[in-house]
Amino acid sequence: MKKLAPLAVCLALAATSAHADADSCKAVRLADLGWTDIRLTDATAELILTAMGYEPTETLLGLDVAYVSLREKNMDAFLGNWRPVQDENYKEFFDKGWVVDLGENLTGAKFTLAVPKYVADQGITSFDELAKHHDMFDGKIYGIEPGSNQYLLDMITAKRHGFDDSWQVVESSEAGMLAQLERAVKKNEPIVFLGWEPHPMNINYEITYLSGGDVEFGPNFGGSTVHTISRPGYREDCPNAAKFLSQLVFNLDYENQGMRMIMTDGAEPQDAAKAMMAKSPELLDKWLAGVTTLDGQDALPVVKAALGIE
Repeated sequence: MKKLAPLAVCLALAATSAHADADSCKAVRLADLGWTDIRLTDATAELILTAMGYEPTETLLGLDVAYVSLREKNMDAFLGNWRPVQDENYKEFFDKGWVVDLGENLTGAKFTLAVPKYVADQGITSFDELAKHHDMFDGKIYGIEPGSNQYLLDMITAKRHGFDDSWQVVESSEAGMLAQLERAVKKNEPIVFLGWEPHPMNINYEITYLSGGDVEFGPNFGGSTVHTISRPGYREDCPNAAKFLSQLVFNLDYENQGMRMIMTDGAEPQDAAKAMMAKSPELLDKWLAGVTTLDGQDALPVVKAALGIE
């Protein structure tokens, strides 16, 4: 039996390392939009990938550029494919295999226009009612970065709900929109903005999502799932990293609380991600099931040790 032991060990090591990725997979390029939810989820992925021996990086891109970069294989993955809101504009990318769906990373999200509760209390609770009150809002809808507001721009061009060319979508960024919301709330002034959950805005303000935007954002107030997508061929080229990314599934509490740490408490995204993983260590068990480090070790104990999580 002693003579067979070395052979058994070799076979066991070979079986483990067979799941490891090639060295060419060491760099993992993540597309980032600057949204706080993606900053948190990317930071979570980066911490774990780094502990596994990979070298992840984030690149700040516009939404359109993120899709094109995946198609051109200049990026490896993007954790911010909101559905159904991105379905129509990027249908060709999926139909032609220019990007690949690795799976849902969040359920229960929403994404549509919103107003502070004090505005909704005045009867502005739907897209149709909003369109009737141009002067109240100075004809402005506060969006986020260019490329993410196309649904609103198309709505105005098509003159749906009674909107017309006198309405303007103010395109800036998530931070710019939130700064405008903060100013309006402090003065109790009317404002309509692009809102979503998960996001600390749902904790920090009393807001009401507007009904009737099914054409633009889908039913149930833009009821959404968020998916992780990759460049074509990534799953085949780097099956271990792709497996991990496909299993990296969050929940609303993880994202709402983690994002609040970043936006309200001033925490760095990686510090917020570490804190949330320490609160919910059971998530790592699911995320890393059947996943190895880059050199073929069982990833779970290695990652927990690196992050100081028991």
